[in-house]
Amino acid sequence: MSEITYVRGDATAPSAKGAKVIAHVCNDVGGWGKGFVLALSRRWPEPEAAYRAWYRDRARNDFGLGAVQLVRVGPDVRVANMIGQRGTRTGSKGVPVRYEAIDTALDRLAAEVIELGASVHMPRIGCGLAGGRWSRVEPLITERLVKRGIAVTVYDHGEGGG
Repeated sequence: MSEITYVRGDATAPSAKGAKVIAHVCNDVGGWGKGFVLALSRRWPEPEAAYRAWYRDRARNDFGLGAVQLVRVGPDVRVANMIGQRGTRTGSKGVPVRYEAIDTALDRLAAEVIELGASVHMPRIGCGLAGGRWSRVEPLITERLVKRGIAVTVYDHGEGGG
C-alpha cells in the first residue's frame, strides 16, 4: 500500500502530473482571511469567491461540517474547500478543529478524486489555525484516501498551513 508523501514546498503549486486537487480545511462561519487560504487567494480568486457564495446561500445547499466544495482553478487543478472546523477561535468547547467533520469531508472527497483520476495535495490540514494535532489527522487521510489508492502529498511550508 502506498503512503503519504511529505515534501517541503508550496501546496498551491503541486508539481505532479495529471489532475490535481488541493485540499484544505475551512470553518463553518464564513470566515476566509487567515492561514493557508491567504496563499490560495494570492494564486486564484475562485476558491474564496465560491466559498463565500456557498456560505451565503447555505440555507439552500449542503454547507456545513463535513461538506466539500470542489472549485476548478485550472485545466487540471481543483481546490477542495472542506468544512472541518467549528468557528475560528479556541473557546470553552476547545479548539475549532472537528476531526469527525474532516473524516467525513475526506470520505466525500475520495469519491470525487477517484472519478477525476486525480492526486491530492495539501498542507497539514486542520493543524494550523484550527488547532488540530497531526497525529489525529494523518490516520484519517490514510484511511479515507491512501487506502483507496489515491496519491497524497503533504506540503510543509515555512508559514505552516491548515
